[in-house]
This record gives sequence, structure tokens and C-alpha cells, in this order.
Amino acid sequence: MSTACAQSDVEGTCSKLASLVSTVSSSPGNTSYVELAHENWSATAWASPSCIVQPASEEDVQTVVDLLVSEQVPFAIRSGGHSPSPGAANIDNGVLIDTSSLTHVTYDATTSTVTVGSGNRWGDVYNALDEYNVTAVGGRVLDVGVSGFLLQSGLSYLSDLYGLGCDNVIEHRIVLANGSLVTASADQNPDLHWALKGGANNFGIVTSFKLNTYPIHEVWGGFKFYDIEQLPALYAAMAEYQATPNKDPYANVMLQAFTTNVSTGAVLDIVYLKPEMDPEAFAPFYSIPTTSDSTGIQTLTEMLANQYVPDIPRIDWFATSFLPDAELYGTINNLTTSEANLAPIKSLIAGSMAIGLQPISASLVLAGQERGGNVFGLPTVNHTWFVLDAGWWEASDDAAGHNATLAIRDSIWDAATERDLGVEYLFSNDASYSQPVLQSYGSANVAKMKDVQQRYDPDFVFQKLVPGGFKLGI
Repeated sequence: MSTACAQSDVEGTCSKLASLVSTVSSSPGNTSYVELAHENWSATAWASPSCIVQPASEEDVQTVVDLLVSEQVPFAIRSGGHSPSPGAANIDNGVLIDTSSLTHVTYDATTSTVTVGSGNRWGDVYNALDEYNVTAVGGRVLDVGVSGFLLQSGLSYLSDLYGLGCDNVIEHRIVLANGSLVTASADQNPDLHWALKGGANNFGIVTSFKLNTYPIHEVWGGFKFYDIEQLPALYAAMAEYQATPNKDPYANVMLQAFTTNVSTGAVLDIVYLKPEMDPEAFAPFYSIPTTSDSTGIQTLTEMLANQYVPDIPRIDWFATSFLPDAELYGTINNLTTSEANLAPIKSLIAGSMAIGLQPISASLVLAGQERGGNVFGLPTVNHTWFVLDAGWWEASDDAAGHNATLAIRDSIWDAATERDLGVEYLFSNDASYSQPVLQSYGSANVAKMKDVQQRYDPDFVFQKLVPGGFKLGI
């Protein structure tokens, strides 16, 4: 089976799709086509698909998969399109399956569950659940798509209590390579259910997710802004926060710093999942002077609506993980503020660098295990998921920006491993396209995922015809 497909062949398939499914856009001169082709959040993920199909039902998805597989046409699948990775959720000379019409949200109060279509974004889900004063373990940015978040991991402000987003999927509805629609759960196709909890787009097209919900509505939280000069103090406070015995699972923070933009400085995303003012859990941060502070009692959705997302057209990011350590954090601060390290990025048009420090607790890992486990092989210890975000303006700078960010990431990894603090896991939702994400889950979990692949996709359709994203391989 080859992924190579002549343009005329793909266009013929697009014509057939237009006769089978109501919404197909295939003209590059059409405004709706251009908008859809450029819907992905970062321009690094924009592409020129031969046509874009928007299935309106599970049956439409089955019809589309049947035709694409029978005609051996490459395709990509997009939910929210938040990943900046080229090809992860878009494609050239192939068909883009855009799931944005699969947007049902159905809450069941008797089971405290919600069923959501895979084309939803988290803002849609949260707004629907707010009516019932409950929420789900979902994204920290409202515009993030449900499917990519849940299939790749899903770090949430609720994760210390209930695990990752993927851990809270009770059922997946998925169209397989043979066109069949199946349910994957603890009782039906449990091996596939496990593999989908982090296995990305390697097994089929998920059409909906049934999720646990939790009675969390009003919280204390918001965003504290700091001068960049406060970054060393913030790193020290983070190390103290992570070293606290019996960490309060209702408390969550994420530290972001914009090391090439002193006017933005540093931001602490801070949330306590109860409406209690100034919780003791955040004591290490309270003495650090802020430039502005939006914390207060509000709904979780209201807080998330104010999440700061830089407006830069081209983005690449790199993930790494390590054990928390004050000395290592000091080294990371030096590495990510060094003029020598930042010079290659600053030389790009609108070149910028940001860092993200995300504390992960042992309770998060244990909560996932209690819900059936996932594919990640995470250590049951407190550790940190770190991300480097780089941005620039021009496509001609993509390679230079990627390589400059990779060099800083590698220097951070070297510093962590020199102190025997490195953690092999790569957080998929923050990883660059060049990182060996699935391989970081450990050989045993990779082998188990490949066994699942052999059972549900024996012809390797989702490896050969779906080239984008983090792949298991053949």
C-alpha cells in the first residue's frame, strides 16, 4: 500500500465524496475552502488538501473512510487543529477530514457523564456543563479541540484529583479502517480502549467520547503577572511548592515566562478548585510582587476564558520532563534567558521564546491507574513537564526556529540527566513533530499498542494513509 497518489486520482475521489457527503469543499479559490485549510491554529500546520470533507454523522465518517481506503487516498483528521506540527491535522494532496460538525454535547445527570462529539472545542463543552454546575477533565485553553487533547494525553487543572483527560474517557466511539463503527470501553474492546488513552490517531477516527464529570463550578484562581526579573524567585517558589509533602490536590499552577519579551514578563496560572480565597497551598508564591493580578472567585470557565495565548503566526514547541529540583531550575533559567541561546531565535522576524513549567504530582499518575491505566508509563513521583514555545513570522524561518529551539531543549535535557533527574516521558500535547513521542512511553507499552494495532488495523491504514502525527510505525 503506497501513500503516493496522483493529484488527478485524489480529485476523482473528492468528486465521489461530494456525491456521498453533503459538505465537501475542494476549490482553492473558494473562501470557505481557504478558511478551512487555514483553520489550524499555527500557520506551520496550514496545508492545501485536495478537498475538505466535514462529516455530519458517524455514518458519514464510515462512508468517507470506506471510500478513502478503497481508493488508497491519503488523509488527515482534524478536531480543533491546535497542534503546530506540520501534517498532524492537515494534508497536501490528500483529503482533510474536518470533524467540526460532530458537536453534540449530551449530559446525563443520573450517571454524571457527558457524551461529546469529537469536533467540539473545550469552550463548547464547558459552557454546556456550566448549566449543571459540573465540569470535565478538559483543556486549559477553551479553543483546544476535544479529540486531539483526549487522544494524546490531556493535562487539566483537575488532573491531580482525577487523572489526565484520557483517563476520564469511559467510552470511545470509533470508526476503524474497515469502516466499522465500534465502542471501546472497559467492557467492549478494552484493549483498544486502553490504546486510545494516549495512542493518538493510530487506530481509527473517534467520533465521540463519553466522559466523567465532576461537581466543580466556582473556583479561586486567575493569572498573576510579574516582571521577568522575578523569574528566579518564581522558579524557587515552584521548587518549594512541588516539595511540599501531601500536596493539596485541589491546587494547581503553571508558570509561563516570555524570555524574549520583557514587557510581557512571566505569568502564573493559578487555580484552587474550591471557592476559597488565597489558599495556603500557594504560600511560596504570595511574597513575590506582581505587576497585575486577576485572581478571585469565579467559575472555572470564566477563568479559562482569560488564558493568555500569544498571537504569533508560526509556532513550534518542544517537550521534556524531569524531577523537580531548585538547582536544576536555576540552570534552566540561565539557559532560557542566555543571550547566546536566544540570539538565533531573536534573529528571526518576530522571533520569540516562551517557557512553560507544569508540575505533575504522583496523585495524577495514581488517579490514572485507578481508572484503568493509559499508555504513558509515567513514574508515580512528583515531576515536571516542561515546554519551550518558539514563534516567528515567516515560513522561511521554520527550519532555523525549529533547530534553535531544539538546541535549547537538548541543553535542558543534558542538565537534567547530568543530575540524574531526567524522565523519559514526552508530553504529546506539547511535543514537536521531530520528537519520538510514542517511543518515550516505554518498550512494553509500545509493544502492547502494536498488538492492538495488528488486531484493529492489520493493513496499517492509519500508518500508511494517515502520515501525520505521532506514529507507531509498522
